[in-house]
Amino acid sequence: MTSAQEDDAPRHIHKAHSGTSMPVEIERKVLVADEGWRSAVIDSEKLRDGLVGEFDGCKVRVRLSENRASITVKGPRSGPRRTEFEYEIPKTDAEAMLHTVCEERRVEKTRHWVPYAGFTWAVDVYEGNLAGIVVAEIELAGEEQAFEKPDWVGTEITNDPRFSKRELFRLCTDAGRPLTVAELLAVTHEKFRMP
Repeated sequence: MTSAQEDDAPRHIHKAHSGTSMPVEIERKVLVADEGWRSAVIDSEKLRDGLVGEFDGCKVRVRLSENRASITVKGPRSGPRRTEFEYEIPKTDAEAMLHTVCEERRVEKTRHWVPYAGFTWAVDVYEGNLAGIVVAEIELAGEEQAFEKPDWVGTEITNDPRFSKRELFRLCTDAGRPLTVAELLAVTHEKFRMP
């Protein structure tokens, strides 16, 4: 492999292993109740995500930001835990995947980093078909790890299928417009198309 090829080779982005042999992501997701988080933002970045594929509770996602690109393979969720393998890829590859593989399964959002009580929350403000949805997430070292919730944290949606990207896309596409959080919370389980 030449040095130029090595520069373009995928790089693994290390995740916490949580005592297992595989990289594991443990995160909790919540709706954002108000704008109180905005005054505490320390950094922000625009992200474009695309769903490459999904099967048996697993998914493959490509992500492109201004500074880097990655492809991520996520295992099935068990509560707030799932295996996650993330690799840095060339930005040109990510751009091509977004336009040729992901097609309508793309989302744009701005991610804001908000520190609170020893943790840094990621607050995602969605755009386009998902405009109006604001979700915050916190990564933890263990499922039972305690953390203090800021006042702006609302309903937990970690295991709520209405807020999976697949369901958000489908529900908004079926409605022909972005849905409000209240409309999404009113969706009944009979309307889900679970894998």
